Amino acid sequence: MDWSQSLRLIAPEETLSIAGLILLLVAAWGGDKASRLISILTVAALVAAGIMVSPALCGATMGPDASAFFGQFHADAFASYAKVLIYISAAASLVIAPVFFERFNAMRAEYPILVLFAALGMGIMVSAGDLLTLYIGLEMNSLAAYVLAAFLRNDGRSAEAGLKYFVLGALASGILLFGMSLTYGFTGTTSFSGINAALAGGLSHGALFGIVFMLAGLAFKVSAVPFHMWTPDVYEGAPTPVTMFFATAPKVAAMGLMMRVLLDAFSDQAAAWQQIVLFLALASIVVGALGAIGQTNIKRLMAYSSINNVGFILVGLAVATPQGASAMLFYLAIYIAMSLGGFAVILMLKDEDGNYVEHIPSYAGLSRTRPGLALGLAMIMFSLAGIPPLFGFWGKFLVFKAAVDGGMIALAALGFAASVIGAFYYLKVVKIIYFDEPADVVKGESDIWHKLILVISCVVISPLGFFLTKWLGGLTDTAATALFHAL
Repeated sequence: MDWSQSLRLIAPEETLSIAGLILLLVAAWGGDKASRLISILTVAALVAAGIMVSPALCGATMGPDASAFFGQFHADAFASYAKVLIYISAAASLVIAPVFFERFNAMRAEYPILVLFAALGMGIMVSAGDLLTLYIGLEMNSLAAYVLAAFLRNDGRSAEAGLKYFVLGALASGILLFGMSLTYGFTGTTSFSGINAALAGGLSHGALFGIVFMLAGLAFKVSAVPFHMWTPDVYEGAPTPVTMFFATAPKVAAMGLMMRVLLDAFSDQAAAWQQIVLFLALASIVVGALGAIGQTNIKRLMAYSSINNVGFILVGLAVATPQGASAMLFYLAIYIAMSLGGFAVILMLKDEDGNYVEHIPSYAGLSRTRPGLALGLAMIMFSLAGIPPLFGFWGKFLVFKAAVDGGMIALAALGFAASVIGAFYYLKVVKIIYFDEPADVVKGESDIWHKLILVISCVVISPLGFFLTKWLGGLTDTAATALFHAL
């Protein structure tokens, strides 16, 4: 193994690690007064890491050239694509945070550092080529996320969210670890390529149980049904910038990790896990759609929306083809844009005293009092529902097309039918803001960063977004190809 090459391939992770350690010292010396400076430096570190990973994506790096430390780490085009989405999401959750936390006098120097280390862990997750690397990245992300969920120390909802997330997350990590131990026991290796080679001759019952337990642990991380129970409570209770972070970056990381495990380590045993993924996809689509119908809290509605969208993304994984993987990655990029815009809107919905308004009926008649804000919220809702000509439609179209081309016509038909059900609760929000009598509750001023993120998101998901299809489709095809050539 060439150590210099390995160290070069992990340069983005080294950058984030060194930046995190330096910023910890700055936080220790400067205290909470340095929180804004630390946030700016953290965003700069994320931007630098994003620039460093981009050549691997643009240059279609894959195979042995992207392998570090005896195959434990893959710095290929697939990992680079996922990391770019992770770093964008993390940076967005940092720039919108100060206004929110200062409202509660709770802006701490630790917040950007926790986000930075969580992003570092997620980067390791999507680059994992070994069960040990997988678990190190997963726990680095999880430990930071537990603290972030309970970041508002004086808020009972935040403390409850952090405790629930910690207890259920620890349970999921234990299930995942048990599955990893079974896989190691029946294959004799922790390497993804070694596991794939060991299972080439057939799948034993023990290894099958290992796949099942690992899938259960990973399903928790992506909040797929029936491991979704934590999502609405954590989304509602966590501070809104943290909820934005949870709804975006960890979704990319967990979905990328699931793709790594199933399409890399267990690629030759697709028949063993496809049925499980099919159930996760359909159950998430249906439960996410039905669970959102009765919600009156906008953050809980977004939680069920995320469950619903995870189901659509898993449709591409169930196909187990490069086309399906590319469709998943394309959908993830659109979903990130929609989620960032959605939570930017939520942070802009404030009453005249500056209190955040999360009760959906309070948005009645918003189109007549805040027309620009109402338009942005309506575009987000229509795009999440997959209604053309907004860009969210294209994500659903690609995963359904991949399912049809992969011979899973029934899956595509069921997913399409369920998406019609899901459109109801999105349209309900649009009806409230455009057709109900004005409640005249939302009167607060918005921060420039919130407006900027909303505008960018709305431009991306508007019909103008379709101009990105060729460019973004080329990147997702490259990333999917790299994943299938990781071995």
